Amino acid sequence: MFGFLRQRRRASFLAANPVDDALWQTAIDLPLFIGLTAPERQRLREHAAWFLHTKTITPLHGLELNEQARVILAAQAVLPIMNLDFDAYDDWSEVVVYPGQFLSRDRYTDHIGLVHEYEQHLAGQARPEGPVLLSWLDVSQSPWLDGWNVVIHEFAHKLDMRNGDANGRPPLHAGMDASEWKTAFSQAYNQLVRLAEYNMYSPIDLYAAESPAECFAVFSEYFFETPHALVTHYPRIYEQLKLFYRQDPVKRLPAVRYRPAFEPLDLGPAIPTPVPGGWA
Repeated sequence: MFGFLRQRRRASFLAANPVDDALWQTAIDLPLFIGLTAPERQRLREHAAWFLHTKTITPLHGLELNEQARVILAAQAVLPIMNLDFDAYDDWSEVVVYPGQFLSRDRYTDHIGLVHEYEQHLAGQARPEGPVLLSWLDVSQSPWLDGWNVVIHEFAHKLDMRNGDANGRPPLHAGMDASEWKTAFSQAYNQLVRLAEYNMYSPIDLYAAESPAECFAVFSEYFFETPHALVTHYPRIYEQLKLFYRQDPVKRLPAVRYRPAFEPLDLGPAIPTPVPGGWA
């Protein structure tokens, strides 16, 4: 009953508050969205409108995000859930956007209970039970079909966290075979770890060898940006992601990489973020 009423309210909101035509056209013309059918574009537009309605987008340190920028961010953010339920992102509420890459201070507890702090420069970060942090410079350069997309990467982490800490094993849909998922990703991850250890060539960014969680997030980037690379080198991963995201990007995207020429911006030093637990 409550689910039905929620769907009715959401449908009513979306009918009355669509993303502006001109803003949407600019976003949907980006290379990342090549080949989407008319129904897919409509679903993506509705998901983007609901994302903008339900998520707080907070620019920091003098960054100003106009409506076009917000739509471009939202369109990338909801591409992974285009054929999933609206509620796939319902367990968190904020996106924090920095002008450029930021300095993150994080903590972890080792096996004997000691707490350690460390710093790292990041283009994005998905905080457990907290916001997604993004660099706008990197967001604006993400939708170019080059196998790198910080938005998809961080939102893949959020999907992974729906059943606990990010570990490369998000909640699978009914009918998916957990053993097939584990086998496909374990074999790919172990191979990538070996390539990284011996400094060997990899068709996939070796950041995927950092952990099973990063493996899933990096493969998700390739799935949506350069799916032909996955079909060629990691077909079992492609099949699992096709089932998980309920999309088949290899049918809609060209088998080429594309990245326009651009002049990098000098955004100054990385900006520090609060330690975990510092977000409201």
